[in-house]
Amino acid sequence: IMRTKAHLALPWVDAVVNHPQVLDAVEDVIGPDILLYNLTVWIKDARDVSFVGWHQDSTYFPLDPAVQVTAWVALTDSNEENGNVKYVPGSHRLGQFRHANEAGSGSLLSKGQHIVDSLDASVVKSISLTPGEMSLHHTRLVHFSEPNKSARRRIGFGISYIPASVRCTVSVRHTAMLVRGVDHFNHFDHEPRITDGINAKSEAFRADAITRYGAARDEAAQHHTEEFARG
Repeated sequence: IMRTKAHLALPWVDAVVNHPQVLDAVEDVIGPDILLYNLTVWIKDARDVSFVGWHQDSTYFPLDPAVQVTAWVALTDSNEENGNVKYVPGSHRLGQFRHANEAGSGSLLSKGQHIVDSLDASVVKSISLTPGEMSLHHTRLVHFSEPNKSARRRIGFGISYIPASVRCTVSVRHTAMLVRGVDHFNHFDHEPRITDGINAKSEAFRADAITRYGAARDEAAQHHTEEFARG
């Protein structure tokens, strides 16, 4: 229920995405005017066979320019045994790879998105985190995660931040939260900060925000498929 945009329902999640130490690190990368584009709660249960295939976030984030950073915040240990994030170093400089969908494959991604272009994965690095630590990765970083082979759950937040100057490239106008600085561009409808927990009004807003985000993601993925089909 809370997998997407939990910051619009739970004040403690709002506190994490707006935490000064998180935003200080993000500001170092993308500048002082910051929008929270989306938040996903990533859960792998103990002995869970689900995985995330090789992919780039930019495939289904309809953003121009492709300047988006994900803060992966660990709520539990995230290590090789329980399926932490692994990546190809420097791959964010290689441009956009071709992806395909494979629904029902066991992937935690919405449509089983995965890279189908040739990929040099001879050098792969692993991001191990303890609770309260975080990593940052670029929207075009090639990354994946394996199943959880441990006896404990692996839980973390994937918090997607963008500069306020980034615009949406699809027909659906969707939402984002201004978490630092000023939004001079108005490319997104602003999300309000939650103050008193879940209520009918906040849940109605969150449901609409999730619907619009999903529609924009699906349109972006379709554009990606059509663009590569043209050659």
